[in-house]
Order: sequence, then structure tokens, then C-alpha cells
Amino acid sequence: MTKITAAITGVGGYVPDFVLSNQLLEKMVDTTDEWITTRTGIKERRLLKEEGKGASYLGIKAVEDLFRKTGTNPEEIDLILFASVTPDMPVAISGAYLATQIGAVNAFAVDLQAACSSFLYGMSVAARYIESGKYKKVLLIGADKMSSIIDYTDRATCILFGDGAGAVLFEPNYEGLGIQDEYLRSDGVGRDFLKIDAGGSILPTTADTIKEGKNNLYQDGKTVFKYAVSRMADVTDILVERNHLTAENLNWLVPHQANKRIIDATAQRMGLPMEKVMLNIHHYGNTTSATLPLALYDYENQLKKGDNVIFVAFGGGFTWGAIYLKWAYDPKGK
Repeated sequence: MTKITAAITGVGGYVPDFVLSNQLLEKMVDTTDEWITTRTGIKERRLLKEEGKGASYLGIKAVEDLFRKTGTNPEEIDLILFASVTPDMPVAISGAYLATQIGAVNAFAVDLQAACSSFLYGMSVAARYIESGKYKKVLLIGADKMSSIIDYTDRATCILFGDGAGAVLFEPNYEGLGIQDEYLRSDGVGRDFLKIDAGGSILPTTADTIKEGKNNLYQDGKTVFKYAVSRMADVTDILVERNHLTAENLNWLVPHQANKRIIDATAQRMGLPMEKVMLNIHHYGNTTSATLPLALYDYENQLKKGDNVIFVAFGGGFTWGAIYLKWAYDPKGK
């Protein structure tokens, strides 16, 4: 029996129109374009400004882009995985709403949350469903409206995050392409370094928590940076070694776009030239669950069938990991 692997067969993306540049941030908080750029690599980020629209809206737009490019019939979708740390609302899952809005009437939907590793973990989940042989089309969306949880008077966080979404379609492959290997990890030691204090079952939202800013994102930047650099490099090393990859035969690194210095350190430890690293943090900032699919969205036409690609991410909690994938199609129109 031919082995089934889970391959990405289409990519879509979406970012809002409003651009929050470093120059605009200079007028909002005590910072400068030079300070932000040298420490993060970020020049601008996109924000969803329209009232009444959340992460699902971003995801829907990304899926519409994917369907337009691939000609996919939404009624053929079996499963929708919605990866996000900023769902539209508690309890009522965003994935179900997205499925209804795009016409995926035969799919069931699941929301998945693993901080900035949400999309990476979603890739693993999608692969298991495809490999089972029962599911033929799995849609994985990474979407976050980070502006909804950011305090724009807090220089430590407001310079980092943006809004956006990306979507990929997973289908069975019988040529040995698609996901080859993974190494995923988590550690509760990170619980206090990247979090939102209020709004959960420990500390429900009250007028006081809102007044004290406890419903906004908090990050201990130095600690998170230290852990991210070491953990992202460690997991990529493990996949490279056990799959006999080298700087020569590895075609692309797709890193979580949290900080350019973290990305540079990971590539340097791998001995990988920067021209093999997907990088768009300067345009979008950290879009959390959307960074990996948005990188694919921007670089899709440079990928070739058979390319060796490693995805790596690190997020709050802590969560982190890497996935090794063989790309399944050539650039469209070639």
C-alpha cells in the first residue's frame, strides 16, 4: 500500500489596508524608527481598523484568496483548523463561523491555540488527519487580530505586533512529498513571561482588571528572547541532523516572524545563508498565528516542487517546535 503523506497544495493570505509605520508609532509612544528597526527588524505592521470585524474576518479573506488561486470547491473541505490567540469571542469557536461563511458545509471545524506556535502545531494536526486516509482536504488557517489585545501606550509590545491571516490547503500525496518529520515541545516554565493576566478562569474580566491593563498582552522581552533563540535553534538542529539535511540541500527556512535578531541567530547556527530564509517581518511585524502562512504567501512563487523546507516557531506558554516538509508543487503558471 502506498504511503500517504500530507502536502500543502495551495496558499492564501490577507493583511488589512491600514499601515502602522514606525513613524506613526513615534507620535504615539517614546520610541524611534531607528530604535525599533535595530532591535526588531520591523518597519511597519498592518491593523484591522473596521469595527465589528475580528480574526475570523482576516481568515475568511485569506481563504477566499486561496480558493481563487486554486479553484477549490468549499463543499469539498473535510476539516477546518483555525489557529488563533485572538478568536472572535469566547466559547463560540471562530472556525465554525468561518466554515459557514465560506460555504464549507461538509466540514467540521476546530479552534487551536498554542500562542505563536499555533499554526505550526496545526500543521501537525492536519497531517495526522490526512495520513489517516479518511480526510482528503484539510484547511488550516492562522489568523490574529493582535491589535485587539495590545496596549498602544506600552512600548514593549505595541511596536511588535500586527494583524493578518494566512491559509493553506493540505491534501494527500503519494510521491513522498509533504510533511516528513516534526519535533514539537512545550514547557510551563514560560507561563509568566508572555501572557494576558485577566479574562480567563483564574482572573475573570472586571472593571478593575481593565483599568489596570490586565486584559492586554504582557511580555518579558529579554526572557522570551533568550528562550526563543535557544529553543528554535535546538529543534531545527534536531530535524536537520536526523533527516541528513545540510545548508546545501535545505532550500528554505520558514521561521516565526517575532524578531529579526532571533531569525538571524537561528539561521546563523544552522549555517544557512539569509537568501534561504523567508523574511517579511519588516512589512507585517509579528502576526502571531499568521506569520508562517504569510511567509509562504509572500514566497510561494519562489518555491519549487521537491524543495526541502523547515518551519520553526516559538510561542508563549512556552510552546515551540519545527516541522520538515517537502514542497509539493512548482510555481503557478510555470
